[in-house]
Amino acid sequence: MKMGRPKKEIDQKIFEGLCGLQCTRNEILEFFHLTDMTLNRWCKEVYHETFSVVFAKKRGAGKISLRRTGFRLAETSAAAWIFHAKNYLGMRDQPEPTDDAFAAQPIAVTITVQDASKTANKEGTQ
Repeated sequence: MKMGRPKKEIDQKIFEGLCGLQCTRNEILEFFHLTDMTLNRWCKEVYHETFSVVFAKKRGAGKISLRRTGFRLAETSAAAWIFHAKNYLGMRDQPEPTDDAFAAQPIAVTITVQDASKTANKEGTQ
């Protein structure tokens, strides 16, 4: 006769769906009425990896779906697309800095008063 609590049943398809919806660890725990240790143990039994590793892999399907929806949203609401792109897809307004040697070097331009007066004299104004 076994002692202890009965084993919690976790529906794998529902779990993967929640990961795809970008649900947080706490939301998944709450949905299944689990503790963090139980969820991690289940992931190791089913996927042979920790929850964090499984979640990172399974949320990819949700990102693909979100990107697809985002392209449809862009046709009617640019603001909605921008919000999703920044918050869920890691897109940014500013381009990432490059490793280009020229990009790291500032360019200084100096204009002296003499240069400006020479230009004015050539045009016939003083």
